[in-house]
Amino acid sequence: MTQVAPAVAGGPPSGAGTAPPLRRRRRLDREAIAGYLFITPWVIGFLVFTAGAMAWSLYISLTRYNLATGTATPVGLANYRELFEDPRVATALGNTLFYAVLAVPLEIAFALFLAVLLDRVGKGAGIFRTIFYLPKMTPAVATAAIFFLLLNGSNGAVNRFLRALGLPAPQWLVDPDWIKPSIVLMSLWAVSGTMVIFLAALKSVPRELYEVATLDGAGPWRLFRHITVPMISGAIFFNTIVLTIAAFQIFDQAYLLFWRDQGSTAPDASLFYAIYLFQQAFRQFNFGFAAAMAWLLFVIVMLVTFVQMRFGNRFVYYEADR
Repeated sequence: MTQVAPAVAGGPPSGAGTAPPLRRRRRLDREAIAGYLFITPWVIGFLVFTAGAMAWSLYISLTRYNLATGTATPVGLANYRELFEDPRVATALGNTLFYAVLAVPLEIAFALFLAVLLDRVGKGAGIFRTIFYLPKMTPAVATAAIFFLLLNGSNGAVNRFLRALGLPAPQWLVDPDWIKPSIVLMSLWAVSGTMVIFLAALKSVPRELYEVATLDGAGPWRLFRHITVPMISGAIFFNTIVLTIAAFQIFDQAYLLFWRDQGSTAPDASLFYAIYLFQQAFRQFNFGFAAAMAWLLFVIVMLVTFVQMRFGNRFVYYEADR
């Protein structure tokens, strides 16, 4: 009689334990394929409209591009050398840097102030949130028209209010020293997007921390400084980076107030980098030079963001670091 060898003690029967892992692996493969199919439209859009456009603009920056004929004559780094020889590039970049340094801290402070106010509102908080967010929904053209009237040096509402208090009333839209501050005031009109992010961060701060600190005798300022700011430091850091990148690309406010009607007669104090880039590309059709300007701005923004990430990240409180 033929004897069957006994199974190894504790070992699975022949063929057991292989089918379930195989089915699980096949299911995971199907899920991966489905995931790739879902993100395919985004990948195609990114490759064509973002990565492809960036690569094309980099090529254009090394040429003299003729829009009428669609021909591009290679010129090497000539466009980049012109960037450092054109004094208006330095003027536009200086104005943009000045605006960014002035606008970003004020926008952060004002948005945080509004968020703290909304966080303290009890009944009717939804109504106030809607009211505070409405300026964000206002078209840029309407906002520019409103501020053109508000900041009028002769009979604007802002100057009339200042004169009523006995304070000097500057020529906001005429005096070169006040043109950039006037644009900063206009940018504060639409900080509600930043305010919403701060409000969400404030809602996530544990209330027990405030209760314990209050029992220890901490006042409102100490609560804000030692609890609120550290706990929402991640949101502050994020908003700082986003607002800095947006500040380097400022266009709408200055263009609508000064360059839409005045054109070449607009004051140099209102010439920002994106406006000069727009003029080079779509007024003078100097696409190679404009592409070089765009890449210079890209490098500057990357460097500024790197510095912010390198040095600002150490001041951010992370829950996992406790």
